[in-house]
Amino acid sequence: MSNDPSDGSRRDPAWHPPAGPVPEQYPGFPPPSGAAPDQPFRPPGPQDPGFAGPGPDGSGQNSWGQSWGGGYGPGAAAPGPGAPQGWGSLPPQAYAAPPKPGVIPLRPLGLGEILDGAFQACRRNPLATFGTAILFQTIVALVTALMSAGLLSSLDQMAMGTVSPDQLGGTVASAVSFASVVTIVSLGALLILQGVLVIPVARAVLNQRTGFAQLWKLSARRILPLLGLGLMLTLAVAVGLGLFVVIAIGLAAALEDASLFIIIPLIFAVFVVLTWISIKLALAPAALMLEGTGPMASARRSWVLTGRNWWRTFGIILLTSVMVAIITSVVSTPISFIVMALFSFSDAPAAGTADALDSLPVLVLTQVISAFFAAIGYAFQSGVTSLLYIDLRIRREGFDVVLLAETERAAGQGGPGYGPGPLEGLR
Repeated sequence: MSNDPSDGSRRDPAWHPPAGPVPEQYPGFPPPSGAAPDQPFRPPGPQDPGFAGPGPDGSGQNSWGQSWGGGYGPGAAAPGPGAPQGWGSLPPQAYAAPPKPGVIPLRPLGLGEILDGAFQACRRNPLATFGTAILFQTIVALVTALMSAGLLSSLDQMAMGTVSPDQLGGTVASAVSFASVVTIVSLGALLILQGVLVIPVARAVLNQRTGFAQLWKLSARRILPLLGLGLMLTLAVAVGLGLFVVIAIGLAAALEDASLFIIIPLIFAVFVVLTWISIKLALAPAALMLEGTGPMASARRSWVLTGRNWWRTFGIILLTSVMVAIITSVVSTPISFIVMALFSFSDAPAAGTADALDSLPVLVLTQVISAFFAAIGYAFQSGVTSLLYIDLRIRREGFDVVLLAETERAAGQGGPGYGPGPLEGLR
């Protein structure tokens, strides 16, 4: 016969376990219920309350830890209410919520959690998020207002009478300059804003607050690479659109009116391609700021992260953009209308003395009001994009484990300082 004590069906009746303390191979197992602390170790048996008996395989139950006295194995009846717990019994498995040190739980996120997390991150760091966004948008609004004043002056001269060719050329040059400067300033400010606001959102995930000065201290060394990323993307778009224009001109010269049947579908195709590429590269600023990579490597990183998640990323970004546009318009349009009405009633110019400069204060004020509410929307939208980056890294790379380790390390150090790790932008 076998002397294996775990085999209840073949155990030699003459066999007895050695007396003495609990062996080292069973650390942490309590003695049988009601036994004295110095009682010699023995396997559980029918004399122990809650003992379920041998299972179908001849052993105590499925496993040592879960079965003896626990009643969880096959064929074992659960103990009734008030029954004493047996030796080594385990409680039923309970749901354990994922850790949530900051604004989001550290697991793959849903749409509602992304939107709520972005709002909470902005609310916890108002100066770093809303303050920075308002500053950038105010600069853009002032540049737009000043450039608009020059363009309106040229248009007023054209409306007063006959315009010479030189004046017409000057007006066209003013319009082109206005469009170019405003576009460059707006895109540059939006790119920098989206990049720097990744930092307070990522720190909010780790339950760290970020002040205005701290934000610029952490992001200062990444501004030039961020501008390099913007320049690279702008050149790529310009080259692509220039190539399309050359092809369209060639088709128009070769096919004349019939070229419209080719050019119009090409316009829609170019729009679709630009949309697809813009979503594929939407996470490049976040990768550049947090991972410390260069412009090209950040673009490749975003391309990889959005793989197999393009439609989801596109849907969330589109939904956020529509929400921001609607809320901004609903709030800012009535206020701008009221301001314009008040100025027009209180400071109406005399007949024949109207000039573009008279409308400059109204134009500046309405631009500032629109920029204020647009800045709040842009801050929220940047927070959503930042959490999309974190969510995709959690889904693809188990980034939640890294974030939890960073949180524990920061708590152990007693401060927000981060040593070498995967969050380059937070160090």
